[in-house]
Amino acid sequence: MSGPESGAATDPAPGITCASLPADIIELAALRERTQVLKALAARRGLALPSAGWITAARETLVLCVRPERWLLLTAPNPPGAALAGWRTAGAGCAAAIELSSALTALYLAGPAVPDVLARGCRLDLHPQVFLPGSAAATYVAQVPVMLAALPAGWLLLTPSTTEWLGVSARAFGFVSHPSVTLASLSGERTP
Repeated sequence: MSGPESGAATDPAPGITCASLPADIIELAALRERTQVLKALAARRGLALPSAGWITAARETLVLCVRPERWLLLTAPNPPGAALAGWRTAGAGCAAAIELSSALTALYLAGPAVPDVLARGCRLDLHPQVFLPGSAAATYVAQVPVMLAALPAGWLLLTPSTTEWLGVSARAFGFVSHPSVTLASLSGERTP
């Protein structure tokens, strides 16, 4: 019996990996002419509300804005309704808070082929000189309305429906599915 030859080909690194991102997803909509009050409230909680088309990360939270004066906050999962109740109480008089956790699936995509896979069904120019890290947008991918954000080391994809199209489109690029990632890892914080 012989051992493997030195220099034998190994499986290439996957072109795209996909991981579920468990998160509470809260949409905050500023009430008329109360945007600055909501931004001050968020700042007191250690969060920066980005301008339309951008995403920020802090305190195990991702905040993206794809529509004027509306933000999606992704936080680590809490007991059902806890995140919503906290924002409704804190934002009374300056914002409407809506729970979207059951309406959206959050995925973290990484790998060199992600832009190519997304481009197969996306209407946006995802070239890194156009869609810069920190960019966020609402668009359609494979006729499914989604929200995309370019993170420093990957992509955030929020989709309301099945992601079968992703597996089919990514198969040629070496698709690997991972169980999940955490918001702490995506926001730059590490848990002990």
